[in-house]
Amino acid sequence: MRNWLKAALCCCGLVAALGFTGCQVHIGGQTLPSPYYLNDDVQYFAPGPEFKLAEEAAAMEEYAAEQELRNLGAAPGGQ
Repeated sequence: MRNWLKAALCCCGLVAALGFTGCQVHIGGQTLPSPYYLNDDVQYFAPGPEFKLAEEAAAMEEYAAEQELRNLGAAPGGQ
């Protein structure tokens, strides 16, 4: 083989090796992947309620029920 062909194959192999191994990236103030990922403590966030506005929904249902009772108690003549 010629020297330039060997050099080209070597460069292609180097580029492929870098592509397969990946790199660290700085995104949003974080270095990903972290160089200390083996020593980092795991952060766990306990699951919360599925519906985050349960109290507000209950208050709105209670208000709607009160309004319905008031409307049923109103005189049919519109007084």
